[in-house]
Amino acid sequence: MKCVLVGNYGVGNIGDEALREYFLSAFPEISWTVVSARPETAHEVPRLPLGIRSLFAPWLRTVKAIRHADALVFGGGSLFTDIESVWACVIWRSYAALAAWYRVPVILAFQGAGPWKTALGLKLAKKTYQEAAFVSVRDAESLARLQLFGLTKPAVLTSDPAFAFFGSHPRNPIGKRLVIIPRTNSNPAFLEKVGEKLEENFTDVRILLMQPSQAERRVGERFRLLAGDKAEIVPLVSVSQFLHEVSAASEVISERYHGALAALAMGVPVEIVPQGEGDKLQALQAAVNHSQDSVQLFRDKVSVGENALKQALQGFC
Repeated sequence: MKCVLVGNYGVGNIGDEALREYFLSAFPEISWTVVSARPETAHEVPRLPLGIRSLFAPWLRTVKAIRHADALVFGGGSLFTDIESVWACVIWRSYAALAAWYRVPVILAFQGAGPWKTALGLKLAKKTYQEAAFVSVRDAESLARLQLFGLTKPAVLTSDPAFAFFGSHPRNPIGKRLVIIPRTNSNPAFLEKVGEKLEENFTDVRILLMQPSQAERRVGERFRLLAGDKAEIVPLVSVSQFLHEVSAASEVISERYHGALAALAMGVPVEIVPQGEGDKLQALQAAVNHSQDSVQLFRDKVSVGENALKQALQGFC
């Protein structure tokens, strides 16, 4: 079976790359073609031309891959949300529209749906979810939003699949180490929480940059100055490096979703700091607070999502 895997891959975000690795490892029976911002292998194709640079990429390979696929799979993440930019909904809608043109089934798997702050973002997301052949979402808040869309088939409630992937990595704490995971747009609330946490007696501090752009490096430097000589900035270049760093922590404070999720999966104490009302970090925080055994609950929900997705894919063979 041939499927095209679509997500925010190839942009240097470790969380998204972990999702990509999950799909490739959990579904080896699928012949995957991965849409990537930076294709590096024969099984990867560039993004559709929605910008000046992408016009010069061999994007006709992407069109051909979608045309001849058995299904197009949006693989994890919060793709259809305009919380940062409505352009995200435009980008991802273009793949669903092309698949619909070629009558290729669209699957939205392990998604974080919304929130939306613009009418256009909501409209594009609603149309895509209504047309989808199969939908699964990673949290109850996303499910509640989709129930307002009137889907012909009910969405499956699961959890983020990277949780199972992260949980297979053993924990190996090194002393009393604090790991800080900021964002490029880290807010004052996170800075304040980190300051409070640094009042505790940690032997060393690691500041993980999950998408180490110049802007994120500048943010990392702010936290390094706050923490003093015992702090080190660590630009992440691979999923394995990320898992090694989190597993070595005695505590984690994170403003990134997959940073918090990795800590939870490995049993590392973590403080989750949402960016705003209704965002994915707040949903993750709520899921943890509402369950005494959140680790097992997340694992069970991932299994539900995996089995449901496998059954859906088998239906397209």
